[in-house]
Amino acid sequence: MNPDLLPVIVGVGQINDRPENPLDGRDPVTLMADALRAAEADAGATLLTDADWIGVVAQIAFPEITDASGPVAEALGASHAELVQSKGPNGDSPILLLNEAANKIGAGEIKIALVTGAEALRTAGARKAAVQGGKKVDALRDATHRVKVGYAQSHGLVVPTDVYPLYENALRAHLGQTLAEGQAESGEIWSRFSEVAASNPAAWIRKPVSAAEVITPGDNNRPIAFPYTKFQVANAAVNQGAGFIVMSAGEARRRGIAEDKWIYVGNGAAAHESNSFLARDGYVHSAGMEVSIRKTMELNQLSVADLDAVELYSCFPCVPKMARRVLGWPVDKAATVFGGLTFGGGPIGNYMSHAVASMVEKLRGTGGTGLLFANGGYATHNHTIAVSTAPIPAASFPRSFDFQAEADAARGPVPELDHDYTGAATVESYTVFYDREGQPRSGVVVARTGEGKRTLAHVPTNDVATIARLQGEGAEPVGASGTITAGEPLRTWSFA
Repeated sequence: MNPDLLPVIVGVGQINDRPENPLDGRDPVTLMADALRAAEADAGATLLTDADWIGVVAQIAFPEITDASGPVAEALGASHAELVQSKGPNGDSPILLLNEAANKIGAGEIKIALVTGAEALRTAGARKAAVQGGKKVDALRDATHRVKVGYAQSHGLVVPTDVYPLYENALRAHLGQTLAEGQAESGEIWSRFSEVAASNPAAWIRKPVSAAEVITPGDNNRPIAFPYTKFQVANAAVNQGAGFIVMSAGEARRRGIAEDKWIYVGNGAAAHESNSFLARDGYVHSAGMEVSIRKTMELNQLSVADLDAVELYSCFPCVPKMARRVLGWPVDKAATVFGGLTFGGGPIGNYMSHAVASMVEKLRGTGGTGLLFANGGYATHNHTIAVSTAPIPAASFPRSFDFQAEADAARGPVPELDHDYTGAATVESYTVFYDREGQPRSGVVVARTGEGKRTLAHVPTNDVATIARLQGEGAEPVGASGTITAGEPLRTWSFA
């Protein structure tokens, strides 16, 4: 293709907004605009007012801002730019927007694209707490886009912290790991994340944490949903913004942007799972993830040996555990350039904008090629893309990133859901939910009936023996037999 139409990232910016009083924090639009101003300064050229296209990641901190793209454009003086906001606050959104911008640039439709996002949940939480007389709030559970009523929700499966343990526990059993082995892998991955964050000025928490500290419950690391502790889940209570500028190589050269700042964008691939996490073929893999990663490697003619750095999305340990096995990335190499969603910061849908910025900064320093894998929803949305300090010969633009058909063909049969089943069943996965004091408040079992249908069952707090078994006291729960008994308002689980 025409080398002047190759898309290159030329400027990146990241903002950590941490005033002593959280009430004084900046709103998401201001954070987005400030991040793009920092990206413009990084590029060393006047670019924002000439932007042809602005892609914004949807935010949840300030629900009154229903579409931030217009206010961001106005703040930057980008009066003629085409405006796009992601469909939801999903973790794949920054990579989706990067891929869309690269395709438009490669097609010659635009020359300068801006991508940005931000969350201000630290400030939003403080404001809500002030209104409620200091009462602690849960911004994730209270988010306006959250479905709070339904079959899954009645069993406690409301937010990602409730749902991802289903993948973690099923995956551990599938891999033949003991609980200790599964937790040890989580601890090793997460401790390396903390080390990367400690050396990254853009990260939110810059203190290394050992593998043992990651997985051991304590006063500063309370259990959230088994087997995850606070150090193993995304940290959304942040005020962070990030943005980056993508241009055609020809326009970057015409504007005198130094080529040692350029990071070439490769081709990407996306595929997704059902929006319902109860309509999955299982909880030990994701066909969408597998296709997204493998097709990106194939399109860019890359092997894992060609990769100098990766960002494997890290809302919860099960995601990079699955992704690194698809890619062949070893556990003893850091799977992040930003620091992970616990330590780098977890600004809902915009984490990967920080990952893009940090990847650009890393590759500028070391040279080479990087891979960015993004995940959103409940292991739902998957989008991967490659970037490099040199043009990737196999990459061409525009090129479709939609590989949904391949993922659908690779997926196993999805079991029928039975809301009312009672009788003998087998554990497919499970978790235990904890209160803020670290005490179990209930458990949930995802079970399979003798006919192979999927159903949910409740474990009440007062069933001490069953709660203890689900927390690792005794034989592995996954695959174990038991009985679902009628109850009010929920059917309950007991082991055989």
